[in-house]
Amino acid sequence: MGCALSRYARLSLWHETTDTDWTPRAALPGDTKADVAIVGAGYTGLWTALYLAAADPGLRIVVVDAEVAGYGASGRNGGWCSALFPASTATLAGLAGRDAALAQHQAMRASVDEVIDAAAREGIDADIAKGGTIDLARSEAQWARAQAAVADARTWDCGEDELALLDRKATESLVRARGALGATYTPDCAVVHPAKLVRGLADAVEQRGVTIHELTRVRSIEPHTLHTDRGTVRADVVVRATEGYTSSLAGHRRTLAPVHSLVVATAALRAEQWDEIGLRRRETFTDHRHLIVYGQRTADDRLVFGGRGAPYRYGSRILTDFSGQASVFEHLRAAVVDLFPSMHDVKITHRWGGALGIARDWCASVGLDRDTGLGWAGGYVGDGVSTANLAGRTLTDLILARETALTGLPWVGHRSRQWEPEPLRWTGVNLGLRAAAAADAEERLTRRPSVVARALNRVVH
Repeated sequence: MGCALSRYARLSLWHETTDTDWTPRAALPGDTKADVAIVGAGYTGLWTALYLAAADPGLRIVVVDAEVAGYGASGRNGGWCSALFPASTATLAGLAGRDAALAQHQAMRASVDEVIDAAAREGIDADIAKGGTIDLARSEAQWARAQAAVADARTWDCGEDELALLDRKATESLVRARGALGATYTPDCAVVHPAKLVRGLADAVEQRGVTIHELTRVRSIEPHTLHTDRGTVRADVVVRATEGYTSSLAGHRRTLAPVHSLVVATAALRAEQWDEIGLRRRETFTDHRHLIVYGQRTADDRLVFGGRGAPYRYGSRILTDFSGQASVFEHLRAAVVDLFPSMHDVKITHRWGGALGIARDWCASVGLDRDTGLGWAGGYVGDGVSTANLAGRTLTDLILARETALTGLPWVGHRSRQWEPEPLRWTGVNLGLRAAAAADAEERLTRRPSVVARALNRVVH
């Protein structure tokens, strides 16, 4: 047991700083039956189990996971609970119309508060603080994108209270980053301790009578059936909640592309360092570069900073060892120092990574096929903390055959096309990552909007 405990506790800063016992729960003892079987003990699976058990305490709900609850992205992410949805409002409007797209946006905003409220109801202390997000503009090219983002938001009825354009002085009142010309600000984001949240959810669903079987690897999913290495689970409804690990299921190698995001954490900063930096309300922060980065101030005054950049692995292979990614970790450290020069000698105490799931059209989806009993949710593209909560509530309504505002949202029942077979998949995904990095490099040199960026949008979409 000691080896298993230390292995999971070493996965990330978050895993190390929970009060949980990482000793795995019992594996599936053999063939069994349930009303609802859920694959994946992360946010999607556990929120679904929680809302289902609350709505119908008589349901027999079984959750299975290949490792332990919170092993994957739900325990490793950057700690943003935001209203971001991977597909743009314009894309959603193209799928289902303007009103439906706006309804999806408002549902995402409400999901941030629901995560906060649900955690409080369940007695989960996940170090949550709703300080919003500052999206810095640190070059003329980024400032142009910030202005364009606000102008576009206004066309979708988003006012100053949802997305504001900040000048240099207003930006510096929130965070002092080198070279900031201004920023955009939205209140619709909270910081969380991801592992505390997911482990708290696991305890909460067990208290409601849900059974979680860990160290139980699902090999394949069929109508009303899960085939695992420990036995078969038969259920009226089977929910796939595997996100970045979906490619490990038979027949799903091309459903979602697993892309790795890497994160670093510093030692706790001194009070005078935070006085210089800002982030007094623990606002999350990023900037308007093309290759995504994200940061937060933790409850114990560390700075956690992550970003994309690790290459996609051929055949949708998922990394479990990130020791070979030294160059990406060093790039993240350099980006932190570039933002906040006073941190040049701050120690990096933790380095980790994890897989997120990307659908071919970059549109997350949730749904239930009543004929086969197969449900699913995923494709969050790294914005899953709040989206998984929305998915859990939506799946609950779908499974209980309730027609609600949630079941009418445009992502419900959406089917993304499959990713291309290899080597086209490897070429396309990595070309997109390299194009984003090249666009940022070009803008640093020219200080003008990148011509590479136009090609980037065609590559990734």
